[in-house]
Amino acid sequence: MSITTALREQLAIANMPYERFRELLTRLMAYGVLVRDEDQTEQLLYDDARRVQSLLSDYFDVAGLYLHHDVTSQFFRLYGPGAVVDGVPEDDREPVSGLKARVSADFVAVALALRFLYQERLNQGHIGTSGEALVMFEDIAATLQTQLKRQLPSGSGEKLSLLKELRRHRLLRFSSNFEIADADAYLAIRPTILGVISNDALAAALESDGVIEQEADAGQAKE
Repeated sequence: MSITTALREQLAIANMPYERFRELLTRLMAYGVLVRDEDQTEQLLYDDARRVQSLLSDYFDVAGLYLHHDVTSQFFRLYGPGAVVDGVPEDDREPVSGLKARVSADFVAVALALRFLYQERLNQGHIGTSGEALVMFEDIAATLQTQLKRQLPSGSGEKLSLLKELRRHRLLRFSSNFEIADADAYLAIRPTILGVISNDALAAALESDGVIEQEADAGQAKE
């Protein structure tokens, strides 16, 4: 029996079309993450992924990848071999750098700042029921300067583009009419940040005087 035939049989038991399973695979390999509360499309994808979670995990395991499911915060994230992630079983395989997201130094720096702020809010008990931490844009800028000795890009357009990139990776949530100049506007740091920046990575960055590696375990996304 071929692998495809066996897979089709298992999908038939789960009442899921083969094409839908392929769509789930493609989405996870392209973006590296599924977050249920992102939008209606992602909610349906997440719910379907949960139905066939074991099949997805088996498929990715053959490729040396690990599919993590956070039931509490309702998201799936795909990790490459050797990824170091808090709360995820240790993977002793050699990392494959080509599977990591290629992101800018500014992206990594802001992600580290978000991780710092999330941990701070967590320690203070200021995490919402959805697992998100609310911050203002100035909180991010100040954390970058004081903790990582870095500055944000100078232009408003560049800053907003950076925030949108973080949103694409499902690390931030903010409204479509968000404006950086609005001092009362909040951004929500998603609990997915915990799976991208580990405690060790944050500690190393805080000790390195702002030296940032331009590579991150942001799932498999290559945007």
